[in-house]
Amino acid sequence: MAFERHVLVVMILCFLASSTQGYRFYVGGKDGWVVSPSENYNHWAERMRFQVNDTLFFKYEKGSDSVLLVTKEDYFSCNTKNPIQSLTEGDSVFTFYRSGPFFFITGNADNCNKGQKLIVVVMAVRTKPPQQQPPASPSPSSAVTVSPPRAGEAPSDSDAGVPAPSSEHNSGSMGVVCCTWLVLGLSVLVSMALGDERSGLF
Repeated sequence: MAFERHVLVVMILCFLASSTQGYRFYVGGKDGWVVSPSENYNHWAERMRFQVNDTLFFKYEKGSDSVLLVTKEDYFSCNTKNPIQSLTEGDSVFTFYRSGPFFFITGNADNCNKGQKLIVVVMAVRTKPPQQQPPASPSPSSAVTVSPPRAGEAPSDSDAGVPAPSSEHNSGSMGVVCCTWLVLGLSVLVSMALGDERSGLF
């Protein structure tokens, strides 16, 4: 019984770890946070799938550049004077704490106007909808209802020009895969232990 309890604890911890860990995205890849990356930052972001708890890694040297989280208006005007958050320590990491759009620009207004800026849309947190009983006899005159947007769709708050995330990457997938193999391995161990117990070895 003690062995089974240990297996259960490991499975619970594994599930919690895989559900909360995020994925790290390297902005600009090997180019880092620069004026002219190999791939336009927003084109890159359109291919990715960002979720809450994921992080962005901006690679640059301290003192040579910075990363500013700004409003939509300041993003398009390259206004560096009123950032929501300023990252200046070099090799900065930013963690997504909510769903929706995030707007990043460099602290150098000239470089921002040259294209060193990034829009990221974080997918909505997946929640299980409450179960509802279907109506017994739907009438023909019942009003048409608009279904809520599916989780993962880009926000519809008039963010024109905001790239929608694609389904290329599933955040935390490595943790899920590792946990799956761990659970399978533990299941094999449980089966072996039970088999040995029937054989009189335990």
